[in-house]
Amino acid sequence: MTGFLRLLCRAGVWLLAALGALFVAAAATPVCYWWATALSEKWNEPPGDVLIVLGGSTLDNGSVGGSSYWRGIYAALLYGQARYSRIVVSGGPEGDSSAALAVSRLMVCQGVPAGVIHLEDRSDTTRENALHTARLLRNVPGKKLLLTSDYHMYRAIRCFRKAGLEADSLPVPDVRKRVNIWRARWPAFLDLAEETVKILYYYARGWI
Repeated sequence: MTGFLRLLCRAGVWLLAALGALFVAAAATPVCYWWATALSEKWNEPPGDVLIVLGGSTLDNGSVGGSSYWRGIYAALLYGQARYSRIVVSGGPEGDSSAALAVSRLMVCQGVPAGVIHLEDRSDTTRENALHTARLLRNVPGKKLLLTSDYHMYRAIRCFRKAGLEADSLPVPDVRKRVNIWRARWPAFLDLAEETVKILYYYARGWI
């Protein structure tokens, strides 16, 4: 038992050392910025006909969380430039509300006419975002643009293409914005690690 405890303690020390090294790498190097850039597709020019906005995190009171906030803000800014004929906001139930509704309210507050916004509020995953939105836009003509966070774009755009909906990418700064504050780099690192695991899972399932 003594030998086992010694082995367990040694493993714990190595684990803590590895976590410490990861924390230092995330906080003191540009690894998160590089990682997010690698997952971000090329930013295409805003002009188009249909803008697809993926909802992200929401708070307990139904308002937008961090990722949803930046997606909604950039969507509103782009609408001011391009005047899309239709905007689809996709994001499923969150308590008594939905991610799609929270983002759409933010966009309306930023000057986007409510009449051009259409909600897809059934999806719980990126794959469901793609499948439900593809059905919604099946007979809608025009150029489509997909807007989501930089680190989420790699998986999202491939899900949409797999679902049969071709769209150009609009990866808005998220992780690449957060890493400007060193205290936010470790949470950003964890988001990137989680997203990478999801990418591998989606590849394994044949969803991208």
